[in-house]
Amino acid sequence: MSEEPQLKTKAITSPEDYGIELPTWLKDCISRVPSGKGETCPTDSESLLVNAFDLAFRLHTGQFRVSGDPYIVHPVAVADLLREIGASPTVIAAGFLHDAIEDTDLTLNQLEDFFGPEVSGLVEGVTKLGGIHFTNRTEAQAENLRKMFLAMACDIRVVLVKLADRLHNMRTLGSLQSDKQQRIALETKEIYAPLANRLGIGRFKWELEDLAFKLLEPEAFREIQQEVVTKRSEREKRLEITVQLLKTKLLEAGLKNCEINGRPKHLFGIWSKMQRQQKEFHEIYDVAALRIIVPNLEACYRALAVVHDTFRPIPGRFKDYIGLPKPNGYQSLHTAVIGRHRPIEVQIRTPEMHQIAEFGIAAHWKYKEGGSPASGNTERFNWLRQLVEWQQEGGNDDHNDYLASIKEDLFDEEVFVFTPKGDVVGLRKGSTAIDFAYRIHSEVGNHCHGSRINDKLCPLSTALDNGDFIEILTNKTAHPSLDWLNFVATPTARNRIRQWYKKSHRDETIQRGKDLLERDLGRDGFESLLNSDAMKKVAERCNVKSADDLLAALGFGGITLHQVLNRLREEIHLQNIEPEPPESNADVAKKLAMQKESALSTKTKPKNSPILGLEGLDYRLGGCCSPLPGEAILGTVSLGNHGITVHRQSCVNAESIPSERRLPVQWNENISIQDQRFTTQLRIEVIDRVGVLKDILMRLSDSGINVSDARVKTAYGKPACIDLKIELKNSDQLQITIQQIRSLADVIDIARTGLD
Repeated sequence: MSEEPQLKTKAITSPEDYGIELPTWLKDCISRVPSGKGETCPTDSESLLVNAFDLAFRLHTGQFRVSGDPYIVHPVAVADLLREIGASPTVIAAGFLHDAIEDTDLTLNQLEDFFGPEVSGLVEGVTKLGGIHFTNRTEAQAENLRKMFLAMACDIRVVLVKLADRLHNMRTLGSLQSDKQQRIALETKEIYAPLANRLGIGRFKWELEDLAFKLLEPEAFREIQQEVVTKRSEREKRLEITVQLLKTKLLEAGLKNCEINGRPKHLFGIWSKMQRQQKEFHEIYDVAALRIIVPNLEACYRALAVVHDTFRPIPGRFKDYIGLPKPNGYQSLHTAVIGRHRPIEVQIRTPEMHQIAEFGIAAHWKYKEGGSPASGNTERFNWLRQLVEWQQEGGNDDHNDYLASIKEDLFDEEVFVFTPKGDVVGLRKGSTAIDFAYRIHSEVGNHCHGSRINDKLCPLSTALDNGDFIEILTNKTAHPSLDWLNFVATPTARNRIRQWYKKSHRDETIQRGKDLLERDLGRDGFESLLNSDAMKKVAERCNVKSADDLLAALGFGGITLHQVLNRLREEIHLQNIEPEPPESNADVAKKLAMQKESALSTKTKPKNSPILGLEGLDYRLGGCCSPLPGEAILGTVSLGNHGITVHRQSCVNAESIPSERRLPVQWNENISIQDQRFTTQLRIEVIDRVGVLKDILMRLSDSGINVSDARVKTAYGKPACIDLKIELKNSDQLQITIQQIRSLADVIDIARTGLD
């Protein structure tokens, strides 16, 4: 057990000895804090920061980053970023110590003794975000994000530390391997930059987007960067003339103490606009914009009048985010005018509005001891509450659905509508009353039976416009309709509808699974068998909680009848209900040796085998799990004369096979298997309508996926079930294919099944 660290106000070794340049503010704090032993749980801000830095420095002494820099550089940079956005001393202290629990011998109890429950709680929240590991990357990302949003719901300040941590890591990503850089950059673009935007931290959002853009689209980044640099002198000259003219006009109108400056747009923002509008760089006029900072709210509108009086306004480009703030708290007046022979964008705001636009929640709240601002502002964090509620209600069954919902919910809203009380709700463009209902609460959506838009009864499929007042009509007996999937615009609504359907039709799928099992096993003693210990064991081995869950999975197709029967027979055999003489280990070993000898005599070229560990042996891919390149696999010696069977390591049929019948194998990455195709089967539950199979097949055809077999089962008044056998290159292509099919509005559920 490591010795408990002793808290001191001065570091044992000076950071300068390691070539570390501390921020000026931190140097000043250190110079003002008296030397000697520091107090436990310091009450004044400077002592708190110096003690936190000192402990972090000593704990990380001797540790280095991949780049070779002393590790303490990272916590200091994180704390500095937090200070830049106006975070409280408690949060900055947590920034110094955010890696201490995970990477050093310091315990959470020791940290709480040193700094109190608030700092230790923040550090614990950040530490938990990285404390789990999975073999599946999609699952890992989904689970880590679930933990992050749960931590945010408890204390939103946790994510401030996480965002600062991610920003500094993105700045120093160059030391990592290229594939890891790409993965982290993509996650930053899809999750962390939109999250910073949702929290209103423009200062972090813009840099995160540009850093990710530089790695993901290096050619486009360099081209736009060169264009911006080339036109800089011309742009600055034009802006300078415009700024001087506006300053004169504002003074003439009696507006004093106004600050005007030109700001270049960040590169990713320019590129995104080029992509959206299908324009070249020279066709984008708002590469730079003017920002006018005025003393108070009244001056904002007076300054707007001066701008419109000085320059000709462009119709349709005025937006009043002061009267109608964005859900993240952003406020400004936006307008576009014809400047010196070119259009120019102008933003007008007060100093307080500017602080909130740059630093978001860090500038908006004064944090209270032990409290979280998230709990005091329901509307602002409605999206966060929705995500947490969904995962608590069981919406975490599918990692792809969860990730899609997060990515969609974090993007900018494009339609702003009002509740009957006048509260603002932001939604995706094209959203309907159903999307609005589910944004308010899942139960409102589940019991919705009508809507009033601007006090008029309208169909639920009506697309909402900016400024609409929406009233949802509910009824306890109402429930979601599968037809809603044809017009809802948000993954949140779509996932809630599917989730309700699965729960409400559980009895049907259980009965369907029971019928399948009874048809094979017979009626005699069937009910007793369902309630037996053997069936409970089968359920556990199939990763479900109960026999009913097992029957439901069987009824939908999540597991196959073949898998259940095999498991059941094995459990009955283990309990000596039906004794059957097993093949001895000696027989298995002898058979394996004979197979190897036979293989060597055939002179098969081992280097061409797609699977390492089975060179020259007779093997087949297990139809129960249909493994694909990229998935962890194992070989099993089959009983009888069937050679070797290759399973996925997660296959339920391979779990109980004794270790002496298992062979360590892996896909051969040294040969090209890109031209080979591997068959797998998908079961898709869809709304039964004419042409739905054609739509799915066209989606697969567009992606170059060959379908070797398609079977459709329909029943009046019920969803259709489609079984597709498809040929794929690898597991990555499988995940992409599943996501493409899942995105179709008619698809209720999709699962991978064993081959028939």
